[in-house]
Amino acid sequence: MVKAIRVHKTGGPDVLQLEDIALPAPGPGEVLIRNRAIGLNFIDTYFRTGLYPAPMPLTLGNESAGDVLAVGPNVSEFKPGDRIAVVSSHGAYAEERIVPASAVVALPDSVSYEAAASMMLKGLTAEYLLHRTYQVKPGDTILVHAAAGGTGSILCQWGKALGATVIGTVGSKEKAELAKANGADHVILYRDEDIAARVKEITGGQLCDVVYDGVGKDTFMASLDSLKPFGLLASFGNASGAVEGFNLGILAAKGSLYVTRPTMGTHTAKRETLVAMAKNLFGAVSSGKVTVSINARFPLAEAAAAHRTLESRGTTGSTVIIP
Repeated sequence: MVKAIRVHKTGGPDVLQLEDIALPAPGPGEVLIRNRAIGLNFIDTYFRTGLYPAPMPLTLGNESAGDVLAVGPNVSEFKPGDRIAVVSSHGAYAEERIVPASAVVALPDSVSYEAAASMMLKGLTAEYLLHRTYQVKPGDTILVHAAAGGTGSILCQWGKALGATVIGTVGSKEKAELAKANGADHVILYRDEDIAARVKEITGGQLCDVVYDGVGKDTFMASLDSLKPFGLLASFGNASGAVEGFNLGILAAKGSLYVTRPTMGTHTAKRETLVAMAKNLFGAVSSGKVTVSINARFPLAEAAAAHRTLESRGTTGSTVIIP
């Protein structure tokens, strides 16, 4: 038996219950891993509340890092004792988990368990946003919402390393300092300032080539208004709620804009793409281009407290759960 956080009904953080569960032996193509660190992500709250439906009972969590305990038949790439990281379907909020070997990547010694667990989803998200959704190049101007958050801080650092001018939005002066420390050239306090007006001022009316928006409803129109003609809005999250009832004609009126809603699953559907993305990410971390700031740690039994802190916007950088 192993400890795991289980959800039997959707709702607030109180629905997260610590229970004992039994795991079977890994089947064909599967790997049993001992989690050393577990990533906390906003998408976990979407499944907990029911915004994203999932069968119950449910063990939340996509990303974790740890050691291989056992492998099932037909697994040749990994062996017991290997250091690994994984982004897979649910099951991370547990001491141990079984995952498809196709979702596992080797973890170099230069990257810690906590760093890997806190950046697999956020870091691979930043990888596909910066290199695949829109290939950021020197001279580009990019806007990053929630620039002091987990994904935002990686986007700022990596975007700056790629030669872009980085504009970040944050909710407080304290978070503004964090965003600047992470490479943001300019910071907008979205509670006090008009985002699009400030972007126009900062860029001398040139606006942005791409906007990375994980906030959703509250920032959607400001994101569009921050783009130059033919600019791209990459909407990759719904922290403030989902964007609904959107009139496509607005894209024409605002300058033949593009909007995309990319997902991790589509990008990592092919094993070779996942491995290439992870190699690119781990290389950026090992070289110092990207530093993962882990600013909070919660024991597995306190997962509900972790969710409350996350949803109250009380976190900066990355948060990990330790089993």
